Amino acid sequence: MAGLAGKHAFISGGGSGIGAAIALALAEAGLKVSIAGRREAPLTETAKRHPNIGWVTGDVCDQSSVAAMLAKATRANGAPEIVIANAGSAASKSFQKMQASDLQKMLDINLLGVFHLWRAALPTLLDAGRGRLIAIASTAALKGYPYVSGYCAAKHGVLGLTRSLALELARTGVTVNAICPGYTETAMLEEALSNIMAKSGRSRAEAESILKASNPQGRFIQPEEVAYAVLWLASTEAGSVTGQAISISGGET
Repeated sequence: MAGLAGKHAFISGGGSGIGAAIALALAEAGLKVSIAGRREAPLTETAKRHPNIGWVTGDVCDQSSVAAMLAKATRANGAPEIVIANAGSAASKSFQKMQASDLQKMLDINLLGVFHLWRAALPTLLDAGRGRLIAIASTAALKGYPYVSGYCAAKHGVLGLTRSLALELARTGVTVNAICPGYTETAMLEEALSNIMAKSGRSRAEAESILKASNPQGRFIQPEEVAYAVLWLASTEAGSVTGQAISISGGET
C-alpha cells in the first residue's frame, strides 16, 4: 500500500485479538504504531512482536485518559495520522434482565470510547489536512442479535457516528469508516462459546456450529482479515472511501 511507511497509527484495544493483528500488520508495513489499553501485560506482549510497536495505558471510557494517551504517543512518534478505535466489549443478557447500567456499560466502551478517541485526535488531523479515522464495529452494527441488545445498540451508534462525521469531514482530507467483522477468533469469541456451553450444556463443537451458522462460508473470521482491511483504508488508494461500513463476514451482511 502506498504512502504508509513512517506514518503513525494509534490503536485502542491494541493488546490482543483484532487490535494486536492490526498493530502487527501496520508495523510490518513500515508504520510507527502506538497501541493502547487498560492492561499493561497484553500491551507489552504485543509490543515485543515488532520494534515499531509502542504502547500506552489508559481507559477509552474516560475523556481525560484518552487525551493523556494521545499526548504520550505523540511525544514518542509525532501526531498520529491514522486513528483506529478498536476497544470494545460485549455482554450477553436477555433484554428483560437488563438494567440501565448494563446498557450504559456497553455505550461507554463501544460508543463513547470511539467518540472520545476521535474527538481528541481530530483537531491535529484537520490541521494536517489529512488523516484516517477507523472504527472496528461489528456485524452487530448492521443487524440484530438476540441477548446482546445493548452491544448491538452501541455498535449501531458507532455506525451512525461514522456516517455522519464522514459527511462533515468530506472536504477536509480526513476519511471516516467502520469495519464490521462477523464472529472473529478472539477472546471475545471464546467468551461467547463458553457462555453457550455453560447455559445450554452443548459441547464446544456444537457451540461453534451455532455461531458459524450465521456465516454463509461456515467459518470464523480471522483477525488478520480485519487487519488487512484496515491497512487498505489507511492507504492513499482508499482516499475516496469514506462513510462506509465494510462488512467482513463471509456474506452474512
